[in-house]
Amino acid sequence: MFVAASAILLVVYGLNLGVDFRGGSVIEVNFNGDRPALGEAKDILAKAGLVEVAVNYAEEDGMILRTKELSETEHQSILAVLHKNFDKVEEKRFDSIGPVIGNELKSKSVTAIILVLLAVIIYIALVFRKLSKTLSPWVMGLAAITALLHDVIIPLGVFAVLGHFYGVEISAVFVAAVLTILGYSVADTVVVFDRVRENIIRRSSGPSAGGFPEVVHKSILQTLTRSLNTTFTTLLSLFAIYFFGGESIRYFALALIIGIFLGAYSSIFVASPLLVWWSRQRKNLKIP
Repeated sequence: MFVAASAILLVVYGLNLGVDFRGGSVIEVNFNGDRPALGEAKDILAKAGLVEVAVNYAEEDGMILRTKELSETEHQSILAVLHKNFDKVEEKRFDSIGPVIGNELKSKSVTAIILVLLAVIIYIALVFRKLSKTLSPWVMGLAAITALLHDVIIPLGVFAVLGHFYGVEISAVFVAAVLTILGYSVADTVVVFDRVRENIIRRSSGPSAGGFPEVVHKSILQTLTRSLNTTFTTLLSLFAIYFFGGESIRYFALALIIGIFLGAYSSIFVASPLLVWWSRQRKNLKIP
């Protein structure tokens, strides 16, 4: 349900791509005096001719301006407006990215994510190839990929809403968060799958009890404490980053919080049930 809702939100709202992907300029300034309100700063810039600009706070005394690609003359003109209207304004950063570079970064980001997903399928197929008599390792790989898509689509839906209503932009840092989520989630899933493999091997050398669903259920219970402890301690660190790490990495931490929580959930409630479902489709499946 959440995956379907997130997919619909992505189609309806889309992602609010930042300067890294669509090209443009970023100016970060620091106010040594009183920092103005976002609306006040935006109105002053609009009167100076800079209408299409996104203004956000950065840390305690800073502000980030995102706009179209600026020439050096336009850059200096904006700084002059800020110095004229506000006291003690200091520029901390100015970055400008052309649309060609932005499109190239966008395509490379999508390629990186696709390559990671393909590598996961191949890795799981190779690691669990000895289970081919019980369950195809390619099926295990597809189950893991389905869980990974679940872990990525939902955060994308959340950020589509944040981008539409609150102006949160997707930058290259978000891609790093997605890749981190993929790595964390597949590690959690592989732990469960590995315990499934161990339990199958043990049953083949000992008395048989139950079928494949019972094996998966037992494996989940055996790894549940480990998964919950790892997820909880990781989330503690991420919440600390989110609340105390500053504005520049707040949404990076938020993406990781959502994705890592979903990674722990999907390894138990998405990937594992898919294995059981597939086993029931194979009527001739029998655990030795």
